[in-house]
Amino acid sequence: MPFTFLPFLVIFLVLLFSCVKILNEYERGVVFRLGNFTGVRGPGLILLIPGIEKMIKVDLRVVTMDVPSQDIITKDNVTVKVNGVVYFRVNTPEKAVISVANYIHATGQIAQTTLRSVIGQYELDEVLAHRDEINAKLQTILDELTEPWGVKVTNVELKAIDLPEAMQRVIARQAEAEREKRAKIISAAGEYEASKKLAEAAEVLASQKDAITLRYLDTMREISTNNKNSTTFFPFPIELLGKFMK
Repeated sequence: MPFTFLPFLVIFLVLLFSCVKILNEYERGVVFRLGNFTGVRGPGLILLIPGIEKMIKVDLRVVTMDVPSQDIITKDNVTVKVNGVVYFRVNTPEKAVISVANYIHATGQIAQTTLRSVIGQYELDEVLAHRDEINAKLQTILDELTEPWGVKVTNVELKAIDLPEAMQRVIARQAEAEREKRAKIISAAGEYEASKKLAEAAEVLASQKDAITLRYLDTMREISTNNKNSTTFFPFPIELLGKFMK
């Protein structure tokens, strides 16, 4: 007699476990009753009507998705390889289940196409110099496109920009030429400042009769204090040379 009720007991336990669900704090359950959406439940203990209600779990945590490397042609016709990372989370669970078949796959695909289209609007120098601006633009576009799916894109970052070897050599030569240009400009500026100071010094020496003589004596003292110097010199007046030339 006890074995007669055993199948009914098993069926009862199966139905009990199928109608009781437990959701974590970061999970929500989208419930359908006979195929119709009835609401979002959770977290905690969820009771479902066996055979009538069905629940789909949705994770509300931030998802980190790598965007595979894309071959992209920039506005100035340079082919680069760009990859990135997208951070997003589900903002509206019912939309993430009802509006799109697989919101994670859909977000990844639209991130790849958006990356190609946005990078193609910039020249290579702009891509390398304005990454923050491009990241912000990508996030805005992706957020608008995924909003009907109940997905909120929180951040987009370009991870790496790979250039062809020929372009890397060109950029290296350009950087070297730029540094040489800056070095020449700094050197010319130094010569200009030195010439101004020499002109001021010449004016001071010309205004004082014995100033140049004192300068000669100071120069002789500096040379004589050098033990390794064996050169002998003496000042020769230019005025005397002029008389001989006449």
